[in-house]
Amino acid sequence: MKKIRFAVVGYGNRGRSMTRNVLFSFPEIEVVAVCDHYADRTEQAVAEVREKYGKTPISSTNHLDVLRSDAVDAVYVASSWETHVEVAIDALRLGIPVALEVGGAYSLDSLWRMVREQERTATPLMLMENCCFGKSELLATALVRRGLLGEIVHCHGAYAHYLVEEIAGGERNRHYRLRNYLARNCENYPTHELGPIAKLLGINRGNRMVSLVSVSSKAVGMEDYVSQNAEQYPELVGKRFRQGDIVNTIITCADGATISLRLDTTLPRSYAREFTVHGTRGLYEQNTHTVYFSGEPELFDTQKYYRENLGNAARFEAEYLPTVWREMTEERLRTGHGGIDSIEFRVFLDCLIENRPMPIDVYDAAAWMAITTISEASIAAGGMPQAIPDFTSGAWTYRRLEDVLPL
Repeated sequence: MKKIRFAVVGYGNRGRSMTRNVLFSFPEIEVVAVCDHYADRTEQAVAEVREKYGKTPISSTNHLDVLRSDAVDAVYVASSWETHVEVAIDALRLGIPVALEVGGAYSLDSLWRMVREQERTATPLMLMENCCFGKSELLATALVRRGLLGEIVHCHGAYAHYLVEEIAGGERNRHYRLRNYLARNCENYPTHELGPIAKLLGINRGNRMVSLVSVSSKAVGMEDYVSQNAEQYPELVGKRFRQGDIVNTIITCADGATISLRLDTTLPRSYAREFTVHGTRGLYEQNTHTVYFSGEPELFDTQKYYRENLGNAARFEAEYLPTVWREMTEERLRTGHGGIDSIEFRVFLDCLIENRPMPIDVYDAAAWMAITTISEASIAAGGMPQAIPDFTSGAWTYRRLEDVLPL
């Protein structure tokens, strides 16, 4: 079997874990080149790749050095948020297929350049938004496709994740969140919650996002955390953070549906994505894995319904979950994010090998990543509505919904 020779650009927490747990697990893949901005991370990557394959990979702290090698067939990009798009553009320009990790964009211009480069070269690109392959997200999407929830009116999602320790430790851990929280105020990580909703609503395939409004709370969570841990983070004492503790974004779609997103990462809480789908005939709620249907008298006794029906969506899994989840093995569950990362990369590989369209393509990547920079503009303008570009240049009106998730 001919191997697909991968370069890995970015060997921080995400790049390293994906390489170890996912890329190394596929017999079709051989990692032949590694790159990180920091020399010690690059050296670590070289050592781990050599141990895996018995060969020394091409390596550099400059991504162009590895991308220009004739030995590279595809690239997995897990560098910092600021560099994702530029690395992808360079790879597309060289005709190298891209598996692009998630993150928000810093300008609409960079996204348009990425779209145009992909169109010019017809080189495959997939945004690696693993939450699109989540068990509950795919189940709810299947229920919608079968019409069980009726016409969808509104969806909600959140990136609700208490990250103060990771943010505060950014300088010493060389993590990019800190500098973003100090300098920007925006919906900085939209794709985890937006991606599955966009797929469910057929965004860029018969529907599109038209405009948004974003508002931000004050930014005091990080400053309070630093003040309580001043001995641990003396370099941050007195620093002012710009990133609001809670950012709420409302998106209006061409078909009249709305989407609400919430960024919530600096106040105490448990992790949640809050994936929720409201339709004319029912509702799916991820937090309780519960489905509500119209016509059920129990709906009018909320406490009774919650007591008796929490988790009732599980009864639909045998019939409606995609095969890949119904056949999930214990081994795959142990890969990243409870198996989601493995499913995601399997889809990318299959599309690459079989020359099929990527289910999360460059237009999806641009539209979802754009929410960051557009929300930043809306917040700065006091919550004024902002237009969301049509990166498909009108093609959303005839692109097929069937290509959304080929599972």
